[in-house]
Amino acid sequence: MGLETVKLLSGNGNHVTCAVRGGETQAGLANVSVQAYDALSEEVSLDLPETLDGLVYFPGTITLKPFHRLSDADFLRDYEVNALGAVRLIRAALPALKKAEAASIVLFSTVAVRTGMPFHASIAAAKGAVEGLGRSLAAELAPRIRVNVIAPSLTNTPLASGLLGSNEKVEAAKNRHPAKTLGDPADFARLVDFLLSDASRFMTGQVIKMDGGLSSLRLF
Repeated sequence: MGLETVKLLSGNGNHVTCAVRGGETQAGLANVSVQAYDALSEEVSLDLPETLDGLVYFPGTITLKPFHRLSDADFLRDYEVNALGAVRLIRAALPALKKAEAASIVLFSTVAVRTGMPFHASIAAAKGAVEGLGRSLAAELAPRIRVNVIAPSLTNTPLASGLLGSNEKVEAAKNRHPAKTLGDPADFARLVDFLLSDASRFMTGQVIKMDGGLSSLRLF
């Protein structure tokens, strides 16, 4: 999702500052600067532009275990990557965001917050915190900075590769969704682009369900 978003934003002429694990991304992208960033680090040391029009926090986890097998360390790691990592990065970027005439923050949750699913206790708890963070910041930072949250279902990304390791698993995952398909990172990139743009200036404090109908529909 992050890479597709960078491609789209930079291709539209925006300058994009990427903070990624290892400081690596695909070469050949114009208007893109890349820095190393660890979502688990307590200190955020990034060379950010003086003014930022938008911030998107992509890091996530997929920790799927029966509840009795989830340790405190599992819960803490999921919370730190998903929620506390977002807190730290927003805190570091807030002075630059406040210098923009209008800025937008986009966070990522999961369909599993609103729709109870077995084996999702840890990640759902962490992403539930992200949704609460997003709404609270949307209220606190209005009207200059908008904050919205995207709640995806299973998307065909490297993070989800363990769940999509065979054609049978892919087809089963597709069939669980009323749309009969998986999430496409390029579709999420277009949604992020919309939420960062002035076209969504009347939207803030929202949790947007982009989940193939999984959380809303039941087909009989």
